[in-house]
Amino acid sequence: MAQTNLPLTKQPAPQTVPPCELPLKVYDVARNTGPYTSAGLATAGFRTAKYLADEWFQSCYARYHQAFAGRSQSEQQRHESRQLAAETEALAQRSQQDCTRSVGARLQDTHCWKAELQRQVDELVAETDLLLAQKRRLERALDATALPLSLATDNLQCRERRQHPDLVRDPVEMELLKEAELTRNIQGLLKRTILQVVNQIRLNREHKQTCELDWSDKVEAYNIDQTCAGYSNQSTEVQAHPHSARLEERDGARAGERRAAPRPRHGHLQTLREITDQEHNVAALRQAIRDKEDVAEDLRLQCDAVNLAFGRRCEELEDALHTLQHHLRKTLREITDQEHNVAALRQAIRDKEVPLRVAQSRLYLRSHRPNVELCRDAAQFRCPRSPTPDTAPVFRGEASGCIRHASDMHEPDMTLVSEVEELNLSLKALREKLLEAEQSLRNLEDTRMGLEKDIAVKTNSLFIDRQKCMAHRARYPTVLQLAGYQ
Repeated sequence: MAQTNLPLTKQPAPQTVPPCELPLKVYDVARNTGPYTSAGLATAGFRTAKYLADEWFQSCYARYHQAFAGRSQSEQQRHESRQLAAETEALAQRSQQDCTRSVGARLQDTHCWKAELQRQVDELVAETDLLLAQKRRLERALDATALPLSLATDNLQCRERRQHPDLVRDPVEMELLKEAELTRNIQGLLKRTILQVVNQIRLNREHKQTCELDWSDKVEAYNIDQTCAGYSNQSTEVQAHPHSARLEERDGARAGERRAAPRPRHGHLQTLREITDQEHNVAALRQAIRDKEDVAEDLRLQCDAVNLAFGRRCEELEDALHTLQHHLRKTLREITDQEHNVAALRQAIRDKEVPLRVAQSRLYLRSHRPNVELCRDAAQFRCPRSPTPDTAPVFRGEASGCIRHASDMHEPDMTLVSEVEELNLSLKALREKLLEAEQSLRNLEDTRMGLEKDIAVKTNSLFIDRQKCMAHRARYPTVLQLAGYQ
């Protein structure tokens, strides 16, 4: 190579072959280091003067040593490379097998939980359908209780139209009030139970939605893991994704580790415990719903008690009505007899008035006798003609001072004065008896009016209880209707 005489302005570039240790120099050869020596990148490591023989040998030895060292280093690197390749191959195979086993185990867990979620979803669907059927039954039962409440309220209102003295707080009214109160309580209980069923249905649907979302996630994860488990070194659809691990780390850091780790077994057990508690609540609710059937029987028993009270009350009213009608017939007969008695007394009074007028006319005319003829003779007055024993009763007349003995009262002849007195006494007695008879007749008329009014009241009460109340209660729902099965 030609050399040029150019000044050396900077240090020569290093040689391409790495330097190595050489033997100690024996001769100090003058170097081409002048200001006008040939130097540069193209002439680095060369000189213009001739080399010595020792330098030639040294250069050869250096080349030999350099070649030996390079070969030794290359052999060592090749051995280490083969060893590293074998280790990495074994590590890759072991890691791939471990990952395949992990993915397979995850597939089994996912399949188990997927099957469990499917079972839970099916049970929730069946439970929700059962609760919907129970809800419809409870709603029918609630609708059926409207008729008993309406009947009890209507019966109470109808019985308010009873008249005095039948407007009483009898056992029928007490039973009707109990029936109305029982019906209202049952309606409140059914409404609360329906609300509980609706809330439980809502909770079941929410759990079902949660389980379905979890099930769909597990199905998708299962398909992905199944695809991943099927990958091998001989798969043709694998591709290089160098940033997948870095993407996982970045997404986890950005989401604050939002991507959850595989749920441990105690987490699933907690979920199953919640579902079990929910099933216990549903079972308790179903038992409460079954207990509501006894409520329908209680309501029907109360209906029978009301009907029995109505029957007894109607029997009492019929007995009272028959007794009143019997007394009314007797009273009417007595009124008829008393009217005949009053008529007879009036006729007797009229019959006594004519003889009295005759006697009074006689006395009046005899009072016009002239002079000495106007005397107290036997026709007008009667005096005792013979002594009478002391034991004989004595009667003293009111119009005269004549004393009459009992033996004289049996005499056939009568005086005018005594005749008038007797007729007045008879008329007075007859008039008093007539007044008593008329008062008795008025009392009988009042009694008759009271009996007829009471009969009308009893008839009205019997009509209300039998025709208005008991006839309508024939439409009372059955036990199956009250339980909601019809």
